[in-house]
Amino acid sequence: MNSSEKILEYEQIKEMLCDHALSERARRRLAALSPYMDESECHRKMDETTAARKILDACGTPPLTAMTQVDQILTLCQAGSMLVPEQLLSVVQFILSCNRIKSYLKKAEMLDGTIACYGKSMYDLPELQQEIERCIRNEQVDSAASSDLRDVRRKVETVKAQIQTKLNDILRSKKQWFSDDAVVTRGGRFALPVKKEYKNKFSGSVLGISGTGGTYFMEPSSVTKLQEELSSLQIEEENEVRRILYTLSALVDDNRSELMRNIEAVETLDVVFAKAKLSAHMDAVPVSITADRKICIRKGRHPLIDRNICVPLDFELDGDCSGVVITGPNTGGKTVALKTVGLLSMMAQSGLHIPADASSILCMHNAYLCDIGDGQSIAENLSTFSAHMTNIIEILRQTTRESLVLLDELGSGTDPAEGMGIAIAVLDELRVKGCLFIATTHYPEVKDYADSALGMTNARMAFDRETLNPTYRLELGKAGESCALYIAKRLGLPPSLLERAYQEAYRKKERNSPLPDFQLNSGCADTEPAALPVSKIQKSKPAKPVSTHAVKFQLGDSVLIYPEKRIGIVFHQANEHGEIGVQIKGEKEWVSHKRLELKTPASELYPPDYDFSIVFDTVSNRKARHVMGKRHDPNLSIQCDEKDIAK
Repeated sequence: MNSSEKILEYEQIKEMLCDHALSERARRRLAALSPYMDESECHRKMDETTAARKILDACGTPPLTAMTQVDQILTLCQAGSMLVPEQLLSVVQFILSCNRIKSYLKKAEMLDGTIACYGKSMYDLPELQQEIERCIRNEQVDSAASSDLRDVRRKVETVKAQIQTKLNDILRSKKQWFSDDAVVTRGGRFALPVKKEYKNKFSGSVLGISGTGGTYFMEPSSVTKLQEELSSLQIEEENEVRRILYTLSALVDDNRSELMRNIEAVETLDVVFAKAKLSAHMDAVPVSITADRKICIRKGRHPLIDRNICVPLDFELDGDCSGVVITGPNTGGKTVALKTVGLLSMMAQSGLHIPADASSILCMHNAYLCDIGDGQSIAENLSTFSAHMTNIIEILRQTTRESLVLLDELGSGTDPAEGMGIAIAVLDELRVKGCLFIATTHYPEVKDYADSALGMTNARMAFDRETLNPTYRLELGKAGESCALYIAKRLGLPPSLLERAYQEAYRKKERNSPLPDFQLNSGCADTEPAALPVSKIQKSKPAKPVSTHAVKFQLGDSVLIYPEKRIGIVFHQANEHGEIGVQIKGEKEWVSHKRLELKTPASELYPPDYDFSIVFDTVSNRKARHVMGKRHDPNLSIQCDEKDIAK
């Protein structure tokens, strides 16, 4: 089994398909189902599922059969074996079932000719059905099967009646000799229950003795000749029955090719309608399949999660954006989103309907390459990180432009700084290969990389601040936060510890800080964040002099921000903490001067006395400033970005 199919839970989808199939042959085919590599084949299979679903909805469940042992019966016939009456009746039941299916598909012709054509390819076989029904009744060969069988059975009954009459006469004449007044059989011969003390007075042969030894079952000498005649007639009857069964078996073999055609048609219908039944069970729909490198999922649901609680997923990847980095709190649904994209893609490429909006578009992939979950192996003595790296190295080796790569918690399980570096290196390699890929992470640097790298974007799982619960809704184009400090505050962690945690997380490390006023819930919810009720952090010691390296950056300088090598423009000189205000793609951030490198000084980019408000200010603010420079107007105000004044 493909490991990606197991990781993405595609095998459970196939198990559900098998549960909807009736025949073992169909279940074997469904268990071996995998994504098609040919686009036309994929479209054809999707169309088949759609046609079967349309017929299923309009006409109800098709009268398919389990085809119990029919294919094995044909194998026996081909080998020259004799079929028993039960097997011959199974053939009749199969023929009748095929006729019912043909009638069902006849009604469905107006709905779809693709599936209905299978009915036209099936044989009626009325002669075979009638001959078996004539010869076999009540699971035995009927006397009407042949005149010889009818005659010999009549003789058998006559001899049996003669024997019964003689034995009953003996029972009535010598009642005291017998332990019971009934005729019994032993070894296929008629006998009388003679008491032990009379066995020597009884003329005949012993056929058996009771468990207590008190009764001897004896055949009277007067019926021995009739018994021999009966045995001879029974052998003759058995030979005639075998002749008839061999004749019928040969007749089944004569129709072997027609029966095999019917078996193949019913098997295919069983497979197609199993897909249709799964579609109905999931409330799924057909979607577009394309060879273009594009994924567009609208209102997609993970098929193994209860639809009443599953939050629909909207997700998109195309030629302009081939990679997505998903961030957000633990248990926020990042992994589920990852698996949903992979599983729905795999299902659609297998010709299955998916639980999503019909406007969704999924593309063909030559491979599904996944690193999801804890790969720790005790047997191989691999740590979690080593197992992940082994898997990722193999993924990078196999990846081509047509692959879909899914990586969960990329770079985790080791030193954060090194893990972050590995994560960015892996993502950059995937970006260069041109494949479609999705990764989840907690590293801020990876979010920054996704924000600046060509062909990549961020996404986050939304978080409800009030309930401290994830909403499981994916928001593309936005980077999320772990929300750990916010959750800790809501759960009652003392303010002093929160301040210390904030210092350790954002001041002592060279990272982009959120607002220094300790607004820790940024990116965790849909609404505007509210600051935590903790006093603004104050330095316990006097601020250190600003570094001369920080002072060298001037307004308008073009700079590189490491380690991502993003390009920005300085909108504010260094503050007392040595942090420079940098505008990156229209967004303003405060970055440690240690992470900056001068790319092009402002003097080479702008003329002397250049009005930088053109670059850094909004049009409305510039107009307001112009009016304020001439007169006082109480109705005018200047809107300041919180990042402009944060430092």
